[in-house]
Amino acid sequence: MKVTLEVTFRMGGVDFRGHRWDGDTLVFEFERRGDAYIQVLSDRKVEVEVEKRPKKVVVELHTKEGTKTYEAFERDGVYMAAEL
Repeated sequence: MKVTLEVTFRMGGVDFRGHRWDGDTLVFEFERRGDAYIQVLSDRKVEVEVEKRPKKVVVELHTKEGTKTYEAFERDGVYMAAEL
């Protein structure tokens, strides 16, 4: 099955690194490295093929300051999340 995630980041410079399972939770991993980024909302859409339906979907954003985790919600078959 295909899982689609639409996520909004508050700064640019974000790269998608992949996805992994943590139990029944599907984790989408993104990374922002470096010192200066454009201060503009940045939308990303990612689709991955998985073998089972996730019970929960989260976004992990890895930065120099650490890792931030955001839970996604489902609307019309698409998971959505935003960096706060």
